[in-house]
Amino acid sequence: MERTDEIQCVVPAGDICGEGAVWHAEQGALYWTDINRFLVHRYDVERETTRTWLFDEPVTAVNLTTDAEVLLLVLGSRVGLWRPRTHPHVETIVRLEGAPEMRFNDARVDARGSLWVGTMRNNVGPGGENLEVPFTDGVLYRIDPDGSSSVWKRGIGISNTVAWSPDGKKFYFGDSAANALYRYDYDERTGAISGEEPFLVGYGQGIPDGSAMDAEGYLWNTRPGAGCLIRVAPDGQVERTVALPVSTPTTCTFGGEGLKTLYITSMRSSDRLSGSLFALLPGVGGVPDGRFRLR
Repeated sequence: MERTDEIQCVVPAGDICGEGAVWHAEQGALYWTDINRFLVHRYDVERETTRTWLFDEPVTAVNLTTDAEVLLLVLGSRVGLWRPRTHPHVETIVRLEGAPEMRFNDARVDARGSLWVGTMRNNVGPGGENLEVPFTDGVLYRIDPDGSSSVWKRGIGISNTVAWSPDGKKFYFGDSAANALYRYDYDERTGAISGEEPFLVGYGQGIPDGSAMDAEGYLWNTRPGAGCLIRVAPDGQVERTVALPVSTPTTCTFGGEGLKTLYITSMRSSDRLSGSLFALLPGVGGVPDGRFRLR
């Protein structure tokens, strides 16, 4: 498989905080958000065009569902179903208790069709401005297709990174404020996690933000503050570091034909291309994202 560490800027979006990316294979498009501007973007790879939708609160992540026409949006205060053709309507599945002091953040769907989503203190004001907040009291939730939710971890600073190993036996989760990535045993039958252990803690380059899993079981993690991506082996060793043209990458996901392209979102900074969507060919394919199971 072709590999190059050349970074391509595919959409100079100017995002304040680009995040929550997912590849939509049926549409041949990448969706991602700008949390502070309350936006969802869609990049059509074949046409090289971008469309954007505006919402009434921050959108932190986009996920797939078992209906290709319906997306699962994670907003600051709620999770809901959204059809681009009927925008701006969002059918709310669950609301976050504690909002607006707390908000949802990073989220992905497991193989069972349930959403795993973490929370954090809300650092985005009603006008999209950044707020100074203490990063405490975050929670990791699992939201099942029937709308029920369960708590799996408390005491989180900033919830980031939600990923599974290719064999579905391990779950990865991170806390940016603690500079920590953790690994758990994952039970595909029950959807339970157990046996938390440190995976990559206190690493000296930046802090962990969003991640993507590749087909070989290596975790790709963005490192804001260090301007790079790292590829972490299953034993927790950093196997590769890829320098980026911006200091604040925020998350990554595999997409394109054969899931061979790694797309990277970023946050606005003093770098000329900050807030852009980037792509590279890492020489390894990705793992398909889960789809939230509609009833």
